[in-house]
Amino acid sequence: MDIAEKRLPGDFAIWIFIYAELLVFAVFFISYAVTRSNHAELFNHSQLLLDRTAGMINTVVLITSSWFVVNAVHAIQAGHVKQCTRWLQGAIGMGAIFLVIKMFEFTTKHAEGINLSTNAFYMFYLSLTFFHFMHVILGMVILVAVMINAKKGRYSATETTGVETGASYWHMVDLVWIVLFPLVYLMR
Repeated sequence: MDIAEKRLPGDFAIWIFIYAELLVFAVFFISYAVTRSNHAELFNHSQLLLDRTAGMINTVVLITSSWFVVNAVHAIQAGHVKQCTRWLQGAIGMGAIFLVIKMFEFTTKHAEGINLSTNAFYMFYLSLTFFHFMHVILGMVILVAVMINAKKGRYSATETTGVETGASYWHMVDLVWIVLFPLVYLMR
């Protein structure tokens, strides 16, 4: 493929949306870092009370889901619609696992009496992870729509834009978690 043939995968509009979403998360992350630098002891103490195992499992789950999405794109590029839909089902299933684990974390913190007003760390932890949680849901909705369209025969080896668009959004969701997890759960 020469330079003239290179292009962003998927629809250009999704990239505008992705860049806007990344900007919002970047502002969140910068605000977190600045506040953390002013309250390091509070953040370090509160951070130790998070379920790092759940966070790590969710990291593996999302990375696996992105691998499934990559395989879905490769399958549709090869004209294998059924394989594409199976890979998408796997990615959606991984998204559901992520949500269940995150709900367990949210429920546990709520049962401990922790909420947005507990302290600055928990305000960021709950806000950031819930905002990401909502993006996982949107990503799953997009992947379900892509899967339905694939089953209806709307994609083929020559028409891959829809699958690539959904994959691009899903990878953004994964990328944000890969930054969010160490920032909130691990960095001291």
